[in-house]
Amino acid sequence: MTRVLVRTIALPALVLVPLFGCEAKKSSNPLSPSIAGPIAGVEITAPRLLEPGQGTRLKASQQPVRLLIENSSTNGVRPVAYVFEVATDSGFTNKAFARSGVVPGADGRTSVVLEALESGRKYFWRVQADDGANSSAPALSDFEILPRPQMDPPTPQSPVNNVQLTTRRPELIVGKANRNAGIASVVWYDFQIALDVTFGSVVSAGSREDLGPTTSYAPDGELTGGTTHFWRSRASDGETTTGWSAINSFRTAAAPAPGPGPAPGPAPGGPCNSSSAEAIVQCERAKYAGHMSHGDMYNFVVAVVQSLNRNGIGGGPFGILRKTSGTNCNGYSCDIVCAGQGGGQRQYDVLGDIDGAQLAKFDGPLPTIRVDVCEIR
Repeated sequence: MTRVLVRTIALPALVLVPLFGCEAKKSSNPLSPSIAGPIAGVEITAPRLLEPGQGTRLKASQQPVRLLIENSSTNGVRPVAYVFEVATDSGFTNKAFARSGVVPGADGRTSVVLEALESGRKYFWRVQADDGANSSAPALSDFEILPRPQMDPPTPQSPVNNVQLTTRRPELIVGKANRNAGIASVVWYDFQIALDVTFGSVVSAGSREDLGPTTSYAPDGELTGGTTHFWRSRASDGETTTGWSAINSFRTAAAPAPGPGPAPGPAPGGPCNSSSAEAIVQCERAKYAGHMSHGDMYNFVVAVVQSLNRNGIGGGPFGILRKTSGTNCNGYSCDIVCAGQGGGQRQYDVLGDIDGAQLAKFDGPLPTIRVDVCEIR
């Protein structure tokens, strides 16, 4: 019978290390991300909100809105970042925009650009600085985005329905153009007077500021007598311009009959020489002993500019002003002489009341109403 030998091996005792002696410790390094809670003695000032300012009203076209702050200051060593929030209520329960971890700008200011916001409502915005352990007090402000602008044409009030006037210099009156809150700028009204309903022959035009329930405009000079004229108006704030108003018409008073005198035409006389511009104009006018026709007036202004230039009158050389629309004399102004071109053009009135007395004068330079080619003669 075979015997089996069994050997017993003694094993060393298992050494147990108590784990409760290695508990986690909070880092003493102030830059460590594991810091929990505020660091004693560290203070962060609230950022200063710069733009948009408190209560700013922005046009819908001024989007996207940029929020701009002046950076906070801190006596701690941890870097600061910002949290920007925009809401439709002061309690910030309905947020329209939020961004955290915004790095401060290098120039002492920080900004973010918002996504497009709904127009026609008020918004609240706040910014808070945070270094991960300490926070500033939040800075709060608000702004408003106006609704998209809407404006109706002004309403013509007078003169209307081809009324017969007792003057040749009418006063056009319109009522205030209806508008919504999106029209936040000053409104101006453009006026046009023409000899035809399509406004191909505009004889007077200008703009007037809206200052009340009604706004009026009168042409600078008298219109052609005994003639039907058409007029219209529109409103603009420089960004939004309405269509033209309804077209209305009026009939000017008849022109006064010319006084008795010799038949029109050049009167005898030599060259008009003087150091005075007005004396030259009066001399040239005296050559026409009566009411001048449009052809006579053309010859008169040509003779005036030639005499002004021949005598070296200051401000020249002078020319006649091209005018192909409205009342004109052979395609030129009947009563204006000019000098220069474009924005530097100067204009002088040499004949008053071209349909009436036709008085010689030399007024100017005038405020330039229309700039055209000045042809030196």
